Amino acid sequence: MKVLEIQNLEKSLWWIKILKDISFWVEEGEIYGFLWPNWAWKTTTMKCIMWLIKPESWSIKIFWEEWLNINSKKKIGFMPENTYLYKHLTWREFLEFNWKFFDFGKEQLEKRVNKLLKKVWLEEASEKYLKDYSKWMLQRVWLAQAIINKPKLLFLDEPMSWLDPIWRKSVKDILVDLKKEWTTIFFNTHILADVESICDEISIIHKWKIIVESQKVSEIKTSLEDFFIDKVTSETE
Repeated sequence: MKVLEIQNLEKSLWWIKILKDISFWVEEGEIYGFLWPNWAWKTTTMKCIMWLIKPESWSIKIFWEEWLNINSKKKIGFMPENTYLYKHLTWREFLEFNWKFFDFGKEQLEKRVNKLLKKVWLEEASEKYLKDYSKWMLQRVWLAQAIINKPKLLFLDEPMSWLDPIWRKSVKDILVDLKKEWTTIFFNTHILADVESICDEISIIHKWKIIVESQKVSEIKTSLEDFFIDKVTSETE
């Protein structure tokens, strides 16, 4: 069942078309990799899907509906590539602040925040101000924020950049656990090894359009690296 379906998405910037006829779909309960070489406008695609910026033409269905309503938004999580966090809040205060957007009961708050602190290995730093965190620590905070509402559809933009191999493995484990709970995960990346190890399907965007649409990873006969390079260079020639 398609939890996300995009058809004929187009976007222009300064009268230049930067997304052309973008179409793909994501099945419920899968991990979906959205791959790209440089300057493919992958973040723009994601922002159009979530209506953070407005495309010129589109057909976007999320949870089988044409528009994002309040109930749909409560079931979505989002981690942007460039995080902006309130620097003078602690990690715990930041999560408590974000929890309030979803109108959950107070009795659930402490239990959920403590669980997230443990999940992203930041229990001992929960009272430290975010301005004192490193880049990779802030990414862990932002990932926790993205899943605080136990989303059914999770958007991640470069979730494993700046992370060392140990924490990258931890993030992948978190995503696989979320999948087991029937969270659908859509993430942008150019780290092919991460995609190959956890993704069910992929699309590749290059030169403002989709060149591989909803390809099952299990059906790729070569390595994902060879497959990716072959598709991108074929379009370049």
